[in-house]
Amino acid sequence: MADMMTNPEKSAFQKKLPILLIVAVALIGAFTLRDYLSFDALRDNREALIAFRDANYLVAVLGFIAIYVVIVAFSLPGAAIATLTGGFLFATFPGFLYNIIGATIGATAIFSAARMGFGDKLAAKMESGDGMVKKIKDGIDENQWSVLFLIRLVPAVPFFVANLVPALVNVPLRRFVISTFFGIIPGSIVYTSVGAGLGEVFERGETPNLGVIFEPHILFPILGLCALALLPIILKAVRGKEGI
Repeated sequence: MADMMTNPEKSAFQKKLPILLIVAVALIGAFTLRDYLSFDALRDNREALIAFRDANYLVAVLGFIAIYVVIVAFSLPGAAIATLTGGFLFATFPGFLYNIIGATIGATAIFSAARMGFGDKLAAKMESGDGMVKKIKDGIDENQWSVLFLIRLVPAVPFFVANLVPALVNVPLRRFVISTFFGIIPGSIVYTSVGAGLGEVFERGETPNLGVIFEPHILFPILGLCALALLPIILKAVRGKEGI
């Protein structure tokens, strides 16, 4: 404790170390893992993966979740392929549940690292500031549940961004975990179901349509959920309360 008090710079660096490590691994992984975490790699190794799953189901489940956690926590390329793999190996159910568990744990890891390194300090600066920055911070604070679910539901919001933004405005960990777990369910079900049909896709020599989530019959229900998430914010604004 005394060492930390006499070396504030060292203490600050130690807090930033986890998120700096994540950034470093993400950059390395972006250049070195693309060929290993790809649709082609899944297609070429599908028989070996299925054989391993059939012989070691529990190990396959735990190993898959662990790999998914690492991919998300370190923002490595291949999150979409991992989701497809969950459906390919374990069907839509319970595959989507394994996907959600892995994604939530990984997201929580990067959220915690970012909040430890920058969140508290940045939130304090935003709180003590004024003007538009302060209004945005206050708006998020007043509508945290709605905003958290909204950034998870909107397909256009990158998963990495949805993990970092709550950390930088000091969202409570419990609230982040709950909104992440339930907020990613719709998209996870869609992509896991695509993965569950990969057997036929492989046989036809095609690639899966990852843009399926933007097709009207899928996008409109998700936009409906987004509207429900926005409803409390709109009601506050209509009633004259401050919103975002």
